[in-house]
Amino acid sequence: MNNQNLQPKIVFMGTPEFAAYCLEHLHRVYPIHTVVTIEDKPIGRGLKISESSVKKKANELGITSILQPKSLKDDEFVHQIESIQPDIIVVIAFKILPKKVYSLSKLGSFNIHGSLLPKYRGAAPIQWAIIRGETTTGVTSFLLTDVVDTGNIIGQRSFAIESDWTAGDLHDAMMSYAAELSIETCKQLIDGNVTPISQNDEEASSAPKLFRENTQIDWNQTTVEISNFVRGLSPYPVAWTEFEGEIMKVHSISFCTKDVALAPNEYNMTDTQFFVGCSDGVISIEKLQLPNKSKMKTSEFLRGFRGKRNGTFPLFQKK
Repeated sequence: MNNQNLQPKIVFMGTPEFAAYCLEHLHRVYPIHTVVTIEDKPIGRGLKISESSVKKKANELGITSILQPKSLKDDEFVHQIESIQPDIIVVIAFKILPKKVYSLSKLGSFNIHGSLLPKYRGAAPIQWAIIRGETTTGVTSFLLTDVVDTGNIIGQRSFAIESDWTAGDLHDAMMSYAAELSIETCKQLIDGNVTPISQNDEEASSAPKLFRENTQIDWNQTTVEISNFVRGLSPYPVAWTEFEGEIMKVHSISFCTKDVALAPNEYNMTDTQFFVGCSDGVISIEKLQLPNKSKMKTSEFLRGFRGKRNGTFPLFQKK
């Protein structure tokens, strides 16, 4: 910026807790002019109106300019952003921003993504990094373009993934790195100290959105692959398997250290443990959840279970 005494006009766009954490830390260094987030929604049986984590944080921080457009393509919303004349637009865990909006920033519009791009482009980079057994991940700031997660890279932060982490653990660890990188990227744009680096598409991998179809456990995989899969889907949306005609969610497992021999898909229950065979060994289900029930320890489930204690899960059907 030409006048270093002027505060940059920064528009922050985001929705969940991850974005709210970054908003708070960024606001301490560069006061946010306007926050954009999703509309309030009725939730639960009582249809109580719920605000996004970003809106709650913005109110807590005293940010008075909060926009909640129905559509990011609406002319009214575009005019609102245009009238602000933003220097920077920061996007973290939000919707896809159309070009007619992100092109309105004077210095640049950037996104913070939860992977070391071009690896794990897509909606669920944190989960897929765990599922694929990565030992290192990070965050990336990049300039927005029309093609999601493909813009030129401004900066990155990498860190190790602990072997027992769930996606929830990685999410929490990643927030501080994302906040630091958002601050640094704003500073680079303000100082005019940016040398964007193009992504190598040949090194790209995808992190698609998680649905029922791609969160089913394949018991023909190895014990390590299944452990990664379960941890990568914890605490949400949770890995599942079909059990007695119902969906059984598997929240956590452990590697079996006892002398138990089971074929892949085969299970056996003792008074306190639920063993399942995999392609190279046996795991023990530690926490599970049945339809309309709360998550429980396997030992609690087995105390009240009156069904057959051995059998075979239905074969995994790849969608």
